[in-house]
Parts: sequence; structure tokens; C-alpha cells
Amino acid sequence: MDQHQLTIIVASIAILIVVAIIGFLIVRKRRSQMLRQRFGPEYDRVVKKEGDVHRGEDVLQFLTKRREKLQIRALSPSNRSDFASRWTTVQSQFVDDPKGAVSRADQLVNEVMQVRGYPIGDFDQRAADISVDHPVVVENYRAGHEIALRHNRGQASTEDLRKAMVHYRSLFDELLEEDSLPERKEARG
Repeated sequence: MDQHQLTIIVASIAILIVVAIIGFLIVRKRRSQMLRQRFGPEYDRVVKKEGDVHRGEDVLQFLTKRREKLQIRALSPSNRSDFASRWTTVQSQFVDDPKGAVSRADQLVNEVMQVRGYPIGDFDQRAADISVDHPVVVENYRAGHEIALRHNRGQASTEDLRKAMVHYRSLFDELLEEDSLPERKEARG
């Protein structure tokens, strides 16, 4: 093999390596854009929590794959009506019993999630599961839950409990929406 052939082989290998690196970077960037678009503010929260973009994106990718295995379903019209009526009752109880109303709101949100098909495990797992389909309002769920925990420790005021109800209401409303499944939202848009 002469020097010219060796130069061509080395140059070809170098070009292949550069093309592979560029391809990898393009795929990585596209993945980041898709995850950022799907998760919105949740993307930033997870990346910050993980301390690294790639680890954060791996977590979001894992959550997406986990969610795909779940059989999430829309509520029937009768379920939706029943839950809406029960929410109205819980909300009206806030004036006389703020602590009890927040507790019942938390239970009602969990019940709606369960009927929809979300697994009801520990809170962090529920929030992670719900974040895939509802990345914008999941922070409301976390905030409402945090206030409820502070209340249990005697560290929440009535105003805090009111805020918890508002947070729970935000997620509750989205869970009740007829077209709240991502597949249905995409079909509309």
C-alpha cells in the first residue's frame, strides 16, 4: 500500500467519524427539542433536579416510555359529571372546613387519576406519571401537595390552604377535560 492509498483511507475514516459525530449531535439536538416541546416547564425542572441535561433527558425519556405502557383513558360523560359535582361540593366546604376540603380535594384528584388509569403509588411517582400528559399543571399538583404536607405539620395558614385548593383545581380541571389525552390533543391540532 502506497502513501497515497493510506492517505485516502485515513481521510475516509476521518470523514466517516466526523459524519457520525454530526449525526449523533443532530439526533441529540432533535431529541432535546422534542422533549422540551413535550414537557415545557417540566423539562427545566427535571434537568435542574438531575444536575445535567443528558441525565434529565434520560429521566424524561424513561417517563415517556413508562407512560406509553399505561392505559390512560378519557372519563365517561357520567364520570366527568359525577367528579365535577363532587368537586363543587368539596369546594363549597372550604369556607367551613378548609383543612378537610383540601384533604378531600387531594383525595378526589387521586381518584380521578386512578379512574383515568394512572397508577396510584407514592406521590412522587404519581406526579412523574402525570407530568408526561400534563406537564404544565403538574407543578400545581406538587404545590398543592406540599401545602397539604405543611398543613399536616401545622405550618399552613388558611390562605395557604386556599392556594392549595386553587392548585388542585387546576389539575382537576385538566384531568376532567374530554380531550386531555395527548393523542386527542394532537388529532385536534
